[in-house]
Amino acid sequence: MFRQHGGQLRLSEALARGFSRYQFYQLRDEELIEPVSRGLYRLADMPPIKNPDLVAASTRFPHAVLCLISALDWHGITTQIPHQVHLAVARDARLPVLDYPPVAGYRFSGRAFSAGIEQVDVDGITLQVYNPEKTLADCFKFRNRIGMDVVLEALTLYRTRKAFLPGKLMEYARICRVANVMAPYVEAKL
Repeated sequence: MFRQHGGQLRLSEALARGFSRYQFYQLRDEELIEPVSRGLYRLADMPPIKNPDLVAASTRFPHAVLCLISALDWHGITTQIPHQVHLAVARDARLPVLDYPPVAGYRFSGRAFSAGIEQVDVDGITLQVYNPEKTLADCFKFRNRIGMDVVLEALTLYRTRKAFLPGKLMEYARICRVANVMAPYVEAKL
């Protein structure tokens, strides 16, 4: 059953398919399966997880989107090491809280939440992450919280490591309501 589901299975899915809790926990005790995050298990003989913190956060909060420093790190446009998994949620959703890995939650509303989301596969789990341009616009929006030096470094690395798309950057800047703040910095990079 695990192999039919890509080597990973939730306890609730196993119970719905006829497994008993006893059988499931016996597999865990015999170390044939291992926990990935709360309620999610995988076969122990699978290759190690590349990003265990992202997998744990995305399985626990499937509707959240990787943002800010975590998204910068995902796209390779920062030298910062995220000490928390930064997640965006819809304005009316509960902020994500998790002991491990530490999670920082942010509320985004309307198009600022829904625009620029990419679906990526991380160790068999679908993760939502903002594209680089939307991430930069969000960083300008939260520049006082994450630091302007981080934002400017990300913009410089975006210019050198990615296809520089000033029109797309400014489109997301308008959605995030930071076009006036962001425009001089984008123009300086042209």
